[in-house]
Amino acid sequence: MSISESRIDMVNLHSQYMLLKEEIDSAMAQVIASSDFINGEQVKLFERALADFLSVKELIPCGNGTDALQLALMALDLKPGDEVITTAFSFVASAEVIALMGLKPVFADINPLTFNIDPLDIERRLTKRTRVILPVHLFGQAADMSAIMQLAHKYQLYVIEDVAQALGACYNYKGETKHLGTIGNIGCTSFFPTKNLACFGDGGACYTDDPSLAERIRTLAAHGSRNRYYYDMIGLNSRLDSLQAAVLLCKLPHLDSFIENRRTVAKQYDELLADIPEIEIPGLQKGAIHSYNQYTIRVKDAKREKLMDELKRAGVTSRVYYPLPLHRQKAFKDYVKAGDSLKHSDKACEEVLSLPMHESLDAKGVEYVAASVRNFFK
Repeated sequence: MSISESRIDMVNLHSQYMLLKEEIDSAMAQVIASSDFINGEQVKLFERALADFLSVKELIPCGNGTDALQLALMALDLKPGDEVITTAFSFVASAEVIALMGLKPVFADINPLTFNIDPLDIERRLTKRTRVILPVHLFGQAADMSAIMQLAHKYQLYVIEDVAQALGACYNYKGETKHLGTIGNIGCTSFFPTKNLACFGDGGACYTDDPSLAERIRTLAAHGSRNRYYYDMIGLNSRLDSLQAAVLLCKLPHLDSFIENRRTVAKQYDELLADIPEIEIPGLQKGAIHSYNQYTIRVKDAKREKLMDELKRAGVTSRVYYPLPLHRQKAFKDYVKAGDSLKHSDKACEEVLSLPMHESLDAKGVEYVAASVRNFFK
């Protein structure tokens, strides 16, 4: 494959659509013909299908992953000033909703091997106001849920799992393989188009085995209403529409195979890149099955930006997720103590680089990306 004929993007949404085009087009046409756009049959079918896939009792679709996190926090009936410990190295939504709720986000550092929140640092940051731990399963990799749940039980804390990047990934918890989001009190996920299970717009869901929490989330997502035009609490307008549910119903049966293809791509990357001294391939959490929403390496010696330029010249897209940790973002300046050290989060932001990763990336494409990386370090 020559540079002139190659272009390898981070994701390939078109190829996935073409794979399922006939089925998706038919499903969407049925919704349009029925005009059953809101809370239609497809939403109910998807709700049950995904709950069965995850082996969870209750699942509540909603408007997006950020809404899912906010609904989960609202369902816990927390008080202003209560503290929620979350990771400093993540997309903003996980901390943003905490602040929006009048709660206090407390940032913990990460395990440098997995990029996920460090349970030891969580415990160091506990106070009398701590009520919730909110781990993010970043890039498709499970956080250390055994240690996190030990802390939650010891200190009587809620656990909300952010599974926006990791739906379909699993973790061995107490000898049982469980889907991420089914270990803590509530799991929250996103169906944004770049996720492993993706709709054609925005979508999200909360899921739980606690029927009382599920009932509360369902009510909150419908303006706080259990019966139409009667409102029991202040809520949101957050729902998954029938068209998006129809798309997701078509894709859900393929999710395991999509993830397996991503794992094959990741394994090939590992084999082709592991011996380059200037980079580190992704580390793995013990007892976890990675779903590889992203394949993220570390680039040492301040060479990341130059490598990105070289990859761009070779027709290879790459991305930095994320360039600045949350505790250094202007939006959160009032929640961070001066001099607070989260050195592993800071270091990750200086070094991380995500390479193309999608289920239709073939061996030749992976070889080309890896060769482009290797050429830079010759």
